[in-house]
Amino acid sequence: MNASPTDYMPPTIQPLIADPWSDYALLDTGNGRKLERYGKIVVNRPEPQALWSPILPESEWNKANAIFTNTGGEDGDSGKWEIRGKTPESWDVSWKDITMVCRLMSFRHMGLFPEQLTHWDWVNHQVAKTSNSDNDNQLNILNLFAYTGAASLAAAAAGAQVTHLDASKKAIQWAKENQIASNMEDKPIRWICDDAKAFVARELRRGRKYDGIIMDPPKFGRGPDGERWHIEEDLVDFMKNCTELLSDHPKFMIITAYAMRLSSVSLAALMEDVTKHLGGKVEFGELLIKQEHGNRYLSTSLYARWSAE
Repeated sequence: MNASPTDYMPPTIQPLIADPWSDYALLDTGNGRKLERYGKIVVNRPEPQALWSPILPESEWNKANAIFTNTGGEDGDSGKWEIRGKTPESWDVSWKDITMVCRLMSFRHMGLFPEQLTHWDWVNHQVAKTSNSDNDNQLNILNLFAYTGAASLAAAAAGAQVTHLDASKKAIQWAKENQIASNMEDKPIRWICDDAKAFVARELRRGRKYDGIIMDPPKFGRGPDGERWHIEEDLVDFMKNCTELLSDHPKFMIITAYAMRLSSVSLAALMEDVTKHLGGKVEFGELLIKQEHGNRYLSTSLYARWSAE
């Protein structure tokens, strides 16, 4: 007997929406750019997803403290900032118990990715419902491609022991600054500068285990010793290896991906494939930021996450 079309349920894509908070707002988007407020600093920078027209008048866009102009780079990320007025070299942006130090970088970012707020909240909740203050049930979390450490701090704030790995010494130093700014010097965070593939392979040989894994891999990258990373070539084996690092009672695994040719459906299928022996559930979709003016949402990246419950 042939199955009817109703026997097949299509996968449900679940967007995760980051709403504005007191220290961040996506003010407007359009004409390939976005206008944002980080703390008291307003920045105007490129955004390829913003194909539509802006809502705010040009006069509002011109009030930005800093405007980024592309000057090259494969993905148009390299460029320079035009600074207007008294804009500090660094300033703080806070979310709940976490404070991040922001800077205007030559690759158009500021060290903070507000679209990941929903992941920080989710990780914090996953850890908090298991860990306790006596360390009797403290989760061991691995954060790969961890950059300036917002997710590491979200996990540590909820009571986890965190291993924070990035290939850049400067990024790790920045993450340590954020730990200090957040008054979390007493939280157990292990800082490691290494190539992610090499580190995961070594941890497997050592028999190390983690209760949760967070990863935010770039499209292309280099390790400290020039090790090559290409997400579309390396991701499958890497995720299989990461799954083998999970403990006997794992809680979660998250991947966020930017600038990929793959869809969130493909990313979810891979996550389901590598975690099928674990049970649990997989959620997937896009990370969105709600715009403050107008009924718009900006898509920034893809995600897939597995959880035991």
